[in-house]
Amino acid sequence: MAENKQLKRVDIIFSEECGFKEILSDALKMDNEKIVDELLNSGLRGRGGAGFPTGMKWKFTAQEKGDERFIICNADEGEPGTFKDREILFKVPYKVFGGMAVGAKVIGAKEGYIYLRGEYKFLLNDLQKHLDEFHKTLDALDFDFRIHIVTGAGAYICGEESALFESMEGKRGEPRNKPPYPTVSGYKGKPTVINNVETLVYAFMICRLGSEKFKELGTDDSRGSKVFSVSGDTPIAGIYELELGMPLQDFVDEFGDGDTKAVQVGGAAGFCVPRKKFKDTVIGFEGVPTGGSMMVFNSSRSMFNVIHNYLEFFEEESCGQCTPCRVGCQQLLLGVEAVKRGDKSIDYLDELLKLSQTMKLTSKCGLGQSVANSFSSIVDNFREEMIY
Repeated sequence: MAENKQLKRVDIIFSEECGFKEILSDALKMDNEKIVDELLNSGLRGRGGAGFPTGMKWKFTAQEKGDERFIICNADEGEPGTFKDREILFKVPYKVFGGMAVGAKVIGAKEGYIYLRGEYKFLLNDLQKHLDEFHKTLDALDFDFRIHIVTGAGAYICGEESALFESMEGKRGEPRNKPPYPTVSGYKGKPTVINNVETLVYAFMICRLGSEKFKELGTDDSRGSKVFSVSGDTPIAGIYELELGMPLQDFVDEFGDGDTKAVQVGGAAGFCVPRKKFKDTVIGFEGVPTGGSMMVFNSSRSMFNVIHNYLEFFEEESCGQCTPCRVGCQQLLLGVEAVKRGDKSIDYLDELLKLSQTMKLTSKCGLGQSVANSFSSIVDNFREEMIY
């Protein structure tokens, strides 16, 4: 494990004086290989949670044959406890557009799309106004690229990249089989780069900062900083940009209320870390990765209620396409309710844990695969709360 770093607040994403037009102009003059090399050297990994190297994604897509390709911004922010992309789109949308334009240059795309979460339609009018101005900037720079905004209908599953493509194509939002991956066959079956809102901003800002400056933040496995959505039992809930690689204990010391017993890292699809593991847990790809959600729970909270809430969410949001997820979510929910009522013994939780691991191995997409994260971490660490 990389050496722990102390908590450090950063101001890259929301910095106002960024020289946007100058950065964009300079970036559009750079060689494509130079941009990719900078991204690879920076160590930037996807900020949506999966953590795939951004430079590799752009490189693979650029290498595909054919004239038509796309770049898509995944703004379907549906993970419980995550609200940082909303703030980015509200405060610095031009940085998102800039990242898309730079990515379009690298892969040779003429069109890009922002897939906006259905519940974020209130952002649409302002986003379009900013986008119209951005297109004027592109015209002044003689760069042929246009971005369109598409809104979802409120389905959590459409945050999964291939289900997002299906939705954009007017189909039911369900995950596709992989391979082929989006870099080969994405939107309309064409090579496609799909990045999270935050990832695109960092890619754009690396064009200003340079990869070496970006690498000064974070650790060997988790370069740079990250925007966190902090909620729950905290006196200072909100949006914070912090250096990656921080010990969870430092996070709790900063954001806890003095009685923190657990932190849900990564939303319902993430891991619940109990108090006894705060000091040994690093927030980063070498420890516990996160798409941004940090939910803080104190001793007044019932962890049974927490896991019950998550399971109700997963049962509702499962697309139902594959049996492990469709049936598994239902049975986990019914199972914990039976244990709580006393209809099943505490030992039945072990059977449910086996079921969650089966879901992790056999579900088609990340929804069913991630249910075991929160379920097992809560049941293992707060078993007594499942019955009392």
